Amino acid sequence: MGRSGELSEFQRGTVVGCHMCQKSLRQIANLLNLPRSTVNNVIVQWKRERRTCPLPRCGRPHKLKEDDRQVLERLAREQSFPSMAALTTEFRRASGANVSKATVTRELREMGLNLRSSNEGKVKERRRVPKTTEARPEGQVQPDDRDPADVSRLDLRAGCIIRTMQLPGTDGLYLQHVDVGEAHPRTVVSEHVPVDLNCMGVLLCNVKPTQVRGVASQAALVCVRSANGLEILAPPNGAVPGDRVTAHGFTGDPHEELEPAKVRERMGSDLRTDERCVATYKDVPLEILGKGVCRAPTLSDCQVVLMAGPWREDAETLFR
Repeated sequence: MGRSGELSEFQRGTVVGCHMCQKSLRQIANLLNLPRSTVNNVIVQWKRERRTCPLPRCGRPHKLKEDDRQVLERLAREQSFPSMAALTTEFRRASGANVSKATVTRELREMGLNLRSSNEGKVKERRRVPKTTEARPEGQVQPDDRDPADVSRLDLRAGCIIRTMQLPGTDGLYLQHVDVGEAHPRTVVSEHVPVDLNCMGVLLCNVKPTQVRGVASQAALVCVRSANGLEILAPPNGAVPGDRVTAHGFTGDPHEELEPAKVRERMGSDLRTDERCVATYKDVPLEILGKGVCRAPTLSDCQVVLMAGPWREDAETLFR
């Protein structure tokens, strides 16, 4: 009998007899060609209950042996059959098992397989169908239904520009090294005019990194744009690198990485400076708690934009 089959009463008695003849588990297993775990189970049952026959099992046993189940699974996965009847016929021929179509169908279902009703006749793995979201009354919001593109998803931080230089081989592109409160400064490539060293600004730190002329741009400089030029958005006095810029009432956590194309239509017209040059989101000031609001030096009622790589390729796509 194979290793995966049920032991007969004779085999169980033989195991017990060998045990009583002082043979070890290894010797009995090798002699009877049985797993040592099976031999041990028979001996333990004999010691505890003085019997060798197994107790009746609960539930309906499999009609197919494990070897036959493997044959059925291989046929179902590797070959195409026009119907379940054809698969059953081929399985009977390959395994020699005399089983019905209903048994084959049940065994396939327990394996997680089912037969397509199409003309291809291929067997595929059953996939769990996601449940549809139940309609909720208007105004009823679950905790995870927060606006997926509000300003809380932006990792805006105060940063200090500690180095700036023109990017070699370019006309008008600048490379800045910016301290945003991390162990190492981030590199930012933009088309903005050079700024003074140790100048404070606001940076978007979870924008998807881009390669510009072989240099990784790891953040985006937040600026204010008018028809006459650009100005860096400045954090309040007393801000230090790494301070989080937020808007009151928007308390979510930032995304790990932003795809600009997914948020440009939702946030484009909502980020602006007001008549006092204060940067706002939906008329709510951008601020660093306990220190003040973020402002543009002179530009009021203007669009807030990002300087991330070449302006016409990248920056205008996020906040337009």
